[in-house]
Amino acid sequence: MTVLEIRDLHVTVETESGATPILNGVTLTIRTGETHAIMGPNGSGKSTLAYTIAGHPKYTVTGGSITLDGEDVLEMSVDERARAGLFLAMQYPVEIPGVTVTNFLRTAKTAIDGEAPAIRSWTKDVRESMTNLRMDPVFAQRNVNEGFSGGEKKRHEILQLELLRPKLAVLDETDSGLDVDALKIVSEGVNRAKEQTDLGVLLITHYTRILRYIRPDHVHVMVKGRIVEEGGPELADRLEDEGYDRFVQQVAEPTVDAGA
Repeated sequence: MTVLEIRDLHVTVETESGATPILNGVTLTIRTGETHAIMGPNGSGKSTLAYTIAGHPKYTVTGGSITLDGEDVLEMSVDERARAGLFLAMQYPVEIPGVTVTNFLRTAKTAIDGEAPAIRSWTKDVRESMTNLRMDPVFAQRNVNEGFSGGEKKRHEILQLELLRPKLAVLDETDSGLDVDALKIVSEGVNRAKEQTDLGVLLITHYTRILRYIRPDHVHVMVKGRIVEEGGPELADRLEDEGYDRFVQQVAEPTVDAGA
């Protein structure tokens, strides 16, 4: 079992007015085989948590820790985190001109595993995953995300998830911009990956609709950089009915030196 532990995490981001606190003491434990959903209003710090786990240089950790099976994640480079088994599906996947999907996937797989996959089995796996995700085979020869629709970009993120086989995946608003059909296809891909590899999932979302297809074991409500409520799937159902207002009203604004 792989365990990601986040303890009393404080994170700032640099703005025109200086270092602004975003996360104000987040504590969370995610194990392989578990699905955790983090929900909350815009600006609550959900994406900041995702990018901090992945190692985005924009965010500065001012307190607390992140460990993976006891190893200090914050001391790892971005590529070391990927090799250790962490994966981020981005809310806004970036275009990579001049790099085809085929080359990107094989290069990433080689970097993570330390050796190139066997051509015949790798080609079979790529085709099978693309078929499952209803991706036209022509996308394999297109440049990464270049000219892709929002739904195509999200399917490509899940294609990476299926092929790279991480231990723990952070899905940052993977449901945003998806129509009903694409949402089902993407969700099925996440569920397949979990069934095949005992994947641990941290699913970040505003809405409960994706949770109809990817059923969480644990639901956490984040407001103003703090987890203010935790529960099971029934908590997501309550949020659908009640919204976030009562949580927002309960949480005082963080002071500027939070996490210092």
